[in-house]
Parts: sequence; structure tokens; C-alpha cells
Amino acid sequence: MGETPRKALVGQNGAIALDTFGGRIHVEWDPAAAVTPLGQLPFFIEFLKVSGLFEAWVADCPLAYHSNHASDKRAVLATLLLSILAGHHRYAHITAIRHDGIHPELLGVAQLVSEDAARRALARIDESLGVAWLERHLAKTTQPLLTTPWILDLDATVKCLYGKQEGAVVGYNPKKPGRPSHSYHSALMANTRLALAVDVLPGNETAPLHSMPGIWAWLDALPKEERPALLRGDIAYGSESILREAEARNQPYLTKLRLTKNVKALIKMWFRSNEWEEAGQGWEGVTDRLMLSGWSRARRVVVLRRTLTGEMLMTGKDDDQELFDFMESDVPTKRYEYAVLVTSTAHEIFTLGQLYRDRADAENNFDELKNQWGWGGFTTQDLARWRLMARMVAVVYNWWTLFVRLAQPHKHFEAISSRPLLLHGVATQTQHAGQTRLTITSLHAKQSAIQAVLTSLAGFLSTLKATAEQWTDAERLRAILARAFAKFMFPTAGPPALPTAKPAAT
Repeated sequence: MGETPRKALVGQNGAIALDTFGGRIHVEWDPAAAVTPLGQLPFFIEFLKVSGLFEAWVADCPLAYHSNHASDKRAVLATLLLSILAGHHRYAHITAIRHDGIHPELLGVAQLVSEDAARRALARIDESLGVAWLERHLAKTTQPLLTTPWILDLDATVKCLYGKQEGAVVGYNPKKPGRPSHSYHSALMANTRLALAVDVLPGNETAPLHSMPGIWAWLDALPKEERPALLRGDIAYGSESILREAEARNQPYLTKLRLTKNVKALIKMWFRSNEWEEAGQGWEGVTDRLMLSGWSRARRVVVLRRTLTGEMLMTGKDDDQELFDFMESDVPTKRYEYAVLVTSTAHEIFTLGQLYRDRADAENNFDELKNQWGWGGFTTQDLARWRLMARMVAVVYNWWTLFVRLAQPHKHFEAISSRPLLLHGVATQTQHAGQTRLTITSLHAKQSAIQAVLTSLAGFLSTLKATAEQWTDAERLRAILARAFAKFMFPTAGPPALPTAKPAAT
């Protein structure tokens, strides 16, 4: 005869008794408590208010309801903002924050909307109007920085899909060939790590030729003094069409070339040369001019190489079977890794080598957007909402990046680090004598340092409000950018002090 399972011990107040390694505890739920796990978010909300970014974003949104029973656009955008900040990748994840008892009110809404309401709201936004709206607000965080010499990094990646979504077609996919996908194109401002433009296209439109017309149009609309000092891309951007378009605009560029037959012939020609120059971090380089088949002109190229050390695992084929073995030789040999760059600049080899290695930072940025934010998530059957959400994620990502740089101006923290540092923490809200109080409990080992950083940031925003009360939102945002990116904008002098009077209009 089996033993009858014991029922959980439930007290009169509904608490459940649980046996733990630390003894018996009593657990109960309080669904009405004003509590949030994103306890440090109010600091970010104050940043959004002082900068005017959120209010302008909401006011400019081309979403309109005609029913009294429909959600208002502020509630929709507040919900999507909190979902993106929390690191969500699916609309279904919105359910996890629906009963946040603190932040909806701080964002000026009565309550958050459901996942279905969020989906329906995006479907109501005209795609062209929505894209233009989000691109305007991306530009708000970057345009004031364009007068400082900057580098434009370009990239494209793929996201595999497992449904019948619009645009889910087979294209170039190095990791999962034959898998339907979407292609994600992005343009970033190097050093600041801010997103300039993003787009989602069908999976067979991974090549830059599908995204570059929009990039060229955007660059053409910029005043000469705001255009990038350098356009930088990987192998995919080393095509004749892109190089020719850049040259037609006198736009300096630096890209990598594929190791085609003629490029390899150039490497062989220089192999035994004694003219190799130091290129930094173990690399050496030579410069030459090269005319490739399909090119309209000869161009300057830089051949880079570095010595490979240690044993090397080699592959080969025997009767269609792949073989692996370590290279062995009694004769001392040098093994090199090669990279060949093409550029329109006159920079020395050392500088060009460093400039291209710096692109690794952009690769980290692309990876952060793809894997730590909901850039490739929030799936729908239609491509229009996908394209809108990708841009919305980029807007929120820029806001958060700016906020984090305000807190820590000298270093970029990816979301995997910045969220635990500056967002997470249990907060409880209480009311007493007409005053609202938020008590934060941080579980982070660096809680004292975090408190100090956020206190300092709040002080800066308070000073900004006090000294720049009559400023426009654009003027306050310039002051915020000057502090956040002082290392980028003022590498030696540091950010200017806040003036005590309204600056002259520029």
C-alpha cells in the first residue's frame, strides 16, 4: 500500500509552510504590493524626463486610436520600453512585467498593456510613417556628435527563422545553410557605440547592395562637416560598387578584401620582401596598388600578416572523408595569417592596421544588439512590425547607452553588465504624509559603488535642471552628450562646465 502524499501546510492567512535546509519557512503572496525587480529604473526615468527624449518620442508617435476602450499610445510605448529594457525578446514576455506596481505611474500611465494590445498597436502604425518616426529619434542621440570626427561602421548579419514569417527565405547563411532567415543591417558610430540606422530585410538580401542605397541617401543629406571621417566595413563592403560610390562622394573608406586569386598573387609577390613595416600587435604590413578584375581603377591596398606560433591542426580530404592532423616538420618554417585591406586614405600602415583592428569593437557592438537586446526578437508574421521593433530596440538601446555613459563616461558596459549594475534591484514603494518613498535593495556585490554612481548621476541631472531651466530639450541633450561622451568629444580638456545662463542659439 503506497503512502498517502502529505498536503502542503497552509495556515489561516494563506501562507504555505516549506521545509528548507535552513529550517521551515512560511511563504505567502502579496499581489497588491508596490514592488519591482527593476528597482533602479527611476534613475533612468529621470534621465528620460530631463532630456525630453521620452516625451518627444511619445508625442511624435504616429499611432492613433479612435475608440475610448482602446489603449492609449503612451501606455503602449511605456510597456514596450520597459519590456526592451528588461531584456525581453518576445511579446509574450510582457506578461512578466504587467503587474509592476511602480514604474507605470513614473512613466505617466495608469497601467501597462497586454502583449496582444502591444502587437495590435504596432499593426496600426503605417510602416513608412513608423520608420520615419523611429529614425528621427535615433538621430536625436547622434546628430549633435556628428561634428566631431567619427567613423561609420557597417555590418550585416542573419537571424534564422523557424516559422512561416514574411521574408523568411533562404539566403546566405554561413552557420546554418539552407535555413530560412531574415537579414539585419546596421550602421554604428564607432567609439560611442551608438546606433545610427538599422533595418530588417528578407533572408536573401544579406548583401550590402540592399542596404547601401539608404546609407548613401542618408550621407548625401548630411552637411559636409558632419560626414564620417572614415567608412569602415568587412569583406562584404569591399566591392567595386561600394568603393566607387564612396569615391564619387570623396568619402574615405577602409574595408577588407577577399583572398581571391589575384589578391593571393599579390601576397606571394611580397612574401620574401624586406620592406615589411611594423603594424602593431604582432602584425606587419606593406602597401601597394592593385587593379582587380571588375574594378574601374587601381586602388591602394595594405597587406597585413602576423606569424602563427605553436602546432597547427590541418584538414584535408581522402576519398571525400575529411582528415585532421597536426603539421609536423623538421625544417624551421614560418606560418603567417594574412589580411588585405583596401583604402582611399593616405594613413601609414601602423595606423591602418590599428583602425581595422578597432573594428573588433564594432563587432562586439553588433553582437550586443543581436544577443543582449531584442533586436532580432519580437516576432510577428508580417515583416513591417519586425522592422518597426528593430528600430524601436535601437532607440531604447541608444537611450540606455547614453544613460550608462553618463554614469560611467570612460567605459562602455554591455547590457549583460550594465543591467545588473544600474537597473536590477528590488524596490518597495511606500506612501507617508503625501510623500512617495522608494526603498531599493541591491543584491549586487558592488552595491556601495553603484549607489555612489547613481547618486552622482542624480546630482548631475538636478544641476542640469537648475542651471538650464530655460533651455530647450535639444540644448539640454547637448549638455548630456557632452558629459557622456567627453572622452570622444573632448579627449584632452574634458566636458565643459554647465553654464549658469541660457547659451546663445546656434
